[in-house]
Amino acid sequence: MPEPEAAPDPALTPDPALTPNPAPKTRRVLRATLRWTAALLTFAAFGAGSAYGIAGMERTDVPGLGTVSDGRWVYPVLTKAPLPSGSPGPLARENKAGSHYADLRALVLPAPEGATVDKALSGTDGWLPTKDLLSEYAEKEDRDELGTKLSENGLRHIAVRGWTTPDGTRTRIYLLQFDTAAVVDDLFGEDIAPYGSPGYELRDAPDSRSDEAFPNAARIPDITASVYVEPKPYGKEQARHAYLGAGDVLALVVQSRRGTVNPVPFQQTVALQSQLLG
Repeated sequence: MPEPEAAPDPALTPDPALTPNPAPKTRRVLRATLRWTAALLTFAAFGAGSAYGIAGMERTDVPGLGTVSDGRWVYPVLTKAPLPSGSPGPLARENKAGSHYADLRALVLPAPEGATVDKALSGTDGWLPTKDLLSEYAEKEDRDELGTKLSENGLRHIAVRGWTTPDGTRTRIYLLQFDTAAVVDDLFGEDIAPYGSPGYELRDAPDSRSDEAFPNAARIPDITASVYVEPKPYGKEQARHAYLGAGDVLALVVQSRRGTVNPVPFQQTVALQSQLLG
């Protein structure tokens, strides 16, 4: 009789207690985008469980992630907004401008199960005034400067969603749409999201630095991401935030919480929002 196949060795789980390595405060330009081709997105740095990528899937078949012991949230099954007939996706080779032809409001990540949606962030018909976005930033000088840059670079509109989970974590997601991907690329690297530290400090994170512990597995192919964390000492609350560049859309994802922000649902939220924009 044939011998039974040996059971595969269980996957090793790296130590999740990763501490960001502080980087010097600088405004160097981040030009290189990380490109990964795996369809299976695995949060290997934080234990068992997996998140499924959408590469090669139908636009109507994008699964959310289930809650496991590492603290992930339960999101609804995600569905990419349908494209107008004959329109390419934002990252398609023939789409030179990187345009998102789908309704931007349908591309904002929905709230997870058990969360309370922030109605103050609903805007008008789903569109948020620029002044409300600028209120995320700490310094009036920064708000004025950034507001001018957004206007001069042809900001078309802002889609938004926010919620609070039972553990007190507050999440805000802003999608800013411009005319072309080239505009987003310039704003991303030169002004808003350079490596080392963000170009403009958030009110919830006045001293953020690049999050060196953010796992590469949570980055999505062809989506540029700059991820920041507020290091100790950070007072009563901690904040994490990320800027995403996807075609003609610049996204801001912010999470803050009294005490410490759990890095796992933050990584999950950034990854899923990236997928919806890709």
